[in-house]
Amino acid sequence: MSGSKPDILWSPHHADRYVICDSELGLYRIGPVGSGETKAGALPLSVETAATLLAINSDTPYMKCVAWYPKHEPECLLAVGQANGRVVLTSLGQSHNSKCKELMGKEFVPKHARQCNTLAWNPVDSNWLAAGLDKHRADFSVLIWDISSKFSPEASVAAEKIRLSSGDTDSGLVVTKPLYELGQNDACLSLCWLPRDQKLLLAGMHRNLAIFDLRNTSQKTFVNTKAIQGVTVDPHFPDRVASFFEGQVAIWDLRKFEKPVLTLTEQPKPLTKVAWCPTRMGLLATLTRDSNIIRLYDMQHTPTPIGDETEPTIIERSVQPSNSLIGSFAWHPTSQNRMVVVSAANRAMTDFTVFERISLAWSSTTSLMWACGRHLYECAEEAGVGGEGTVEKDIATKMRQRAQSRYGHDMVQVWKNHLLAGGDDPQLKSLWYTLFFMKQYTEDMEQKQQGSKQALVYSGIKNIVKSSSGTTENRRCWSGSDRQTDVPRFHSEERSLALRLCGWINRGPDINVEPFLRSLEGEGEWERAAAVALFNLDIRRAIQILNKGASAERGDLNLNVVAMALSGYTDEKSSLWREMCSSLRLQLKNPYLCVMFAFLTSELGTYDGVLYESSVAVTDRVAFACMFLNDAQLPRYMEKLTSEMKEVGNLEGILLTGLTKDGVDLMESYVDRTGDVQTASFCMLKGSPGEVVKDPRVQCWIENYRNLLDAWRFWHKRAEFDIHRSKLDPSSKPLAQVFVSCNFCGKSISYSCSAMPHQGRGFSQYGVSGSPTKSKVTSCPGCRKPLPRCALCLMNMGTPVSNCPGTGKSGEKVDLTRENKLAQFNNWFTWCHNCRHGGHAGHILSWFRDHTECPVSACTCKCMQLDTTGNLVPSDSH
Repeated sequence: MSGSKPDILWSPHHADRYVICDSELGLYRIGPVGSGETKAGALPLSVETAATLLAINSDTPYMKCVAWYPKHEPECLLAVGQANGRVVLTSLGQSHNSKCKELMGKEFVPKHARQCNTLAWNPVDSNWLAAGLDKHRADFSVLIWDISSKFSPEASVAAEKIRLSSGDTDSGLVVTKPLYELGQNDACLSLCWLPRDQKLLLAGMHRNLAIFDLRNTSQKTFVNTKAIQGVTVDPHFPDRVASFFEGQVAIWDLRKFEKPVLTLTEQPKPLTKVAWCPTRMGLLATLTRDSNIIRLYDMQHTPTPIGDETEPTIIERSVQPSNSLIGSFAWHPTSQNRMVVVSAANRAMTDFTVFERISLAWSSTTSLMWACGRHLYECAEEAGVGGEGTVEKDIATKMRQRAQSRYGHDMVQVWKNHLLAGGDDPQLKSLWYTLFFMKQYTEDMEQKQQGSKQALVYSGIKNIVKSSSGTTENRRCWSGSDRQTDVPRFHSEERSLALRLCGWINRGPDINVEPFLRSLEGEGEWERAAAVALFNLDIRRAIQILNKGASAERGDLNLNVVAMALSGYTDEKSSLWREMCSSLRLQLKNPYLCVMFAFLTSELGTYDGVLYESSVAVTDRVAFACMFLNDAQLPRYMEKLTSEMKEVGNLEGILLTGLTKDGVDLMESYVDRTGDVQTASFCMLKGSPGEVVKDPRVQCWIENYRNLLDAWRFWHKRAEFDIHRSKLDPSSKPLAQVFVSCNFCGKSISYSCSAMPHQGRGFSQYGVSGSPTKSKVTSCPGCRKPLPRCALCLMNMGTPVSNCPGTGKSGEKVDLTRENKLAQFNNWFTWCHNCRHGGHAGHILSWFRDHTECPVSACTCKCMQLDTTGNLVPSDSH
């Protein structure tokens, strides 16, 4: 290798030794820095490793190629190919093996001198050494030598014919007769033995790749190509071979040797070396001239099926072991993805490990896994303080659980949807109750045929109170007391509607909060019930509720103290009661108890202590405002509260905004904060104005939720959602995209059946047999030609119908909107888009449970495998 770049050879039987081949041979041992094996003068290879020079051999000048003997004994035997074509056996270090001493210095000489380009030991019969030489018109270019012929008296007939050169009779170490001669009048640039058979040799000849079979040397398998250099076999895939020409690498499959199965991207500079990684399947490293990077091609996922004409894809990346130009590299035979690199200029060596790409996989069910090398890691989360981890708190997990409970689908008792969501989120509870009250009011208006008010209710309380007119002010006594109160209350039809949407009052013109109070008592919300009673000027009822709450199971005995304080109420502004309540009310922990005393001690018309208590539910604050704020104060407060709700994305604000553009803005803030596209989709579909559903943001939430259901394999749930959506938003219902048409007339079979004239005509002429309730249309209703036959049962295809239009009397009105299924899925038309064969869906599914190929004779189509989701099972299957 004089005058050329150096090369590296790892020892096949010592994982810590390698040879650098240049003008001389240098044997190195690699070890940890600072260890006993690493001497003081060791060369640093990396932060952790260093190399120690063990031996140097300068006895073989004009080296062109080197090959290390593959067996353990003799352990350090090297074959060196020289510029004159001779192959010399040499060694590094002392060897006490007698056989090794006899082989040292042995030469194998061709008839005509020319350069030896490549050497390859047979991995099975290690006495065979193949040498590839330059072209000579009267000689062969591939010579296979048997290094043990002289030392085996009982060798084969071919080995006995080996004659020694007469010019070196004293030593008897010159062999001139090879065991096999191949490739006459040609040149051999690269060689490798095929591991699947010790008699097969792959050679890169002058203009072709040739496979020689030593059992019949007169014949060879070859393919014409320019990619003849550096042939190397993938150690993990014996039928895959790589070779190169200038800057292009070709990957071959020996089972389909007509052309390369893959051609890698051409490099701007000529290649000098390609090598498969011995520890990693499908990883090929390439090096170009005057380069400091090594390019890696990962063919781990590369499919190479026979007969597939499409070029497979690969994953390509580059690594830079050092800053200097690289002369050569060699993979470590056993360490994972490890290589030693030698520089082209000064023999500087680098120990380098190629780190694997980390493939991250995050499933739609929040499982996180990643692969690195041969290891697969799974992320296991530790549970939190309450036994609930981050995964359980994640909105995706919550949406998945809610989807399984059919959250959002209850269109009658709309408020129950918050229970399907778990019932522990006050914002969702407020949202679904608001939508329920809106729906309830809309149904009442439909009965009264007042359509204008039907649209008004979905515009939100903020817009309802703006349209308020005819507001009356009245003053009334405290209920149960003859004392006159000077607290003014305001009343109008729009304010009553607002109170109804807040849930304070039921149907009817009268303001009666007693049903609402009883429901609060039933839920154990004693403080809230007492506050609502007080706001309705019924102080005796409030005291009664507090006493009841104190005596209830798990009740708060302090409520008796609060009731006692309420009973001493006086409207004298300078009284000690007012002074003490004003100063001590803020020490109360419950916000409703706090606002009760804020209301009793506030000045007329200024109720900031109640209106701006953020811990009080928005519905209660809005209802309070509708009762005690005048027409000038009320819109300003509603506007301010709406802006606050929109900014933080509080779903309780839907009560104010309604399902309008402001409602979409509020919902956008909520989705940005929580990611809950599920609630956003169902909520916006409940609105009556079509403009809201057409908003691009709403469409985005709906499509994202549909994609989520598909990702979770909740295909039935997604279909139910689409049906639910089409009922609430008819414009979203897609037009028919696929229909079964007749092969003869081209008409849709289902359409022809439904549109068929039926007066005075029976179904017998259309090929229908049997009773009308269990009939089967086996021919086209348009042209009366028979439908195709099922490939399995060989019966004509047809749809079993129940009460198909046309079977009844001529005067009967047919209900086409009924939800009765016309056919079970097992009887649907099913066919393969590739081979066009098919039959009943039930028969086809049953067939492919046990078979892979099409049921039609002589058809080899693997129909079910063509569909990537064909073998998936829905997660929500019933």
